[in-house]
Amino acid sequence: MEEVKIQIKRLREDMDRDIPLPRYMTEHSAGMDLYASIDQDVLIRQGERKLIPTGVAIAIPKGFEAQIRPRSGLAFKNGISLLNSPGTIDADYRGEIGVLLINFGSEPFAIKRGDRIAQMLINRVCRASLELTQELDTTERDSGGFGHTGR
Repeated sequence: MEEVKIQIKRLREDMDRDIPLPRYMTEHSAGMDLYASIDQDVLIRQGERKLIPTGVAIAIPKGFEAQIRPRSGLAFKNGISLLNSPGTIDADYRGEIGVLLINFGSEPFAIKRGDRIAQMLINRVCRASLELTQELDTTERDSGGFGHTGR
């Protein structure tokens, strides 16, 4: 498995020493858990969305991106997910990582300081160049869209 070095900075070093840095929880985890860097509980009511700070910024190398994805346990147990999933952090962004949570559940949910709120995956990216054409090659699927194969 390829490893890429990512520089990380705590934005509130004096206040967030108790908040873990993003980390892989198992040997084969694809994503690193991100933690809530909040001073007091944040209540997310049903249908509500909140931007939760993580207290960290990263320097992603050119040719890579970070994707922010929901944690399956929060989604399954409480209906908590990410509104823009996956969220993308581009290689030239150096601001704080924020996690846009939404409550799809039936009950209010409280985010507490240090809670694991999302996961971050690092992926290679490539840039595409678009070439305008009058015709596209045909395929078996062709223009079949949503639900074209049945259920």
